[in-house]
Amino acid sequence: MGTLSIAAVCALAFAGVALDRLWGEPRRAHPLVGFGRVAKRLEATMNPDHDAGHADPDDDENGVPARRASSVATRVRGVLAWLVAVAPPVALSAIAVHVLPVALAWALHALLLWFALGARSLADHIAPVEAALIKGDLADARMLTSRVVTRDLSDADEAAVARAAIESALENGNDAVFGALFWFVVAGGPGALAFRLANTLDAMWGYRTPRLRYFGWAAARLDDVANYVPARLTALTYALCGDARTALRCWRMQAPAWDSPNAGPVMASGAGSLNVACGGAARYHGVDEARPMLGAGAPPLARDVGRALTLVKRSLAVWLAVLAVAAAASAFI
Repeated sequence: MGTLSIAAVCALAFAGVALDRLWGEPRRAHPLVGFGRVAKRLEATMNPDHDAGHADPDDDENGVPARRASSVATRVRGVLAWLVAVAPPVALSAIAVHVLPVALAWALHALLLWFALGARSLADHIAPVEAALIKGDLADARMLTSRVVTRDLSDADEAAVARAAIESALENGNDAVFGALFWFVVAGGPGALAFRLANTLDAMWGYRTPRLRYFGWAAARLDDVANYVPARLTALTYALCGDARTALRCWRMQAPAWDSPNAGPVMASGAGSLNVACGGAARYHGVDEARPMLGAGAPPLARDVGRALTLVKRSLAVWLAVLAVAAAASAFI
């Protein structure tokens, strides 16, 4: 973080978290909305032949060479598109925090962390699901949960809706809170910004659909790399803030079976810490997907949705406490 001391990192981290709690995400003119529009235009412009996985008239009799060349070219375009989207704002923010006066540079660091964090937004989206389930309004709970997950919940029962909300809370605890904090500690506000933008592109491009399978490959892999360490620190913190023994066992035994190398540890540890059974079958884009089980115990109920949010909040408190201890220790070194 350049010239920032450990104490400054701690103070600015607290400031960013405080701003997120106070303001949440911007309701109007959200910068990510503009970034999303740019990302959509980039994808439409740089991924015109999105059916590269289909046979090409110029393929040989087995349909291999042209298809392979097309998939490689599409992946290269995906890398270039990622760089075009992410590099300019991150580079500009990095230059700004080095050339601005100290007070303004510190303010920019805190604002960039606020932009990258989503703790309040996570609570604002998940807490109403718990409230709807407690009231017995399953239709409203389905609708609210569908805003934060991509799976089909049209005929989901209470346990399935609670399971989806809990999984979203646990996974987004890493993506929207701890990943941003980790990269803020490593590289300041520009690091947190880079993480948020990379995570956004993964959410937009990182799907294995015919259109995005090759183009979004770079976005998905780069997000995996950026999340590798934060996800494991998140999983460890979830374990420490609940049933640690069960959480660590679930992490060790269940996470390797999960498709995502980072979501697996986070959700397995979190579900184990809460002593609820998550994972299992879910429907995506009209197709039933048999997913591995996560966690242990009974299927989740309405109150378990709130418990998942509490786990994220306690974990955030642990991270901030560790930063405070590090800052205090640095004063004696």
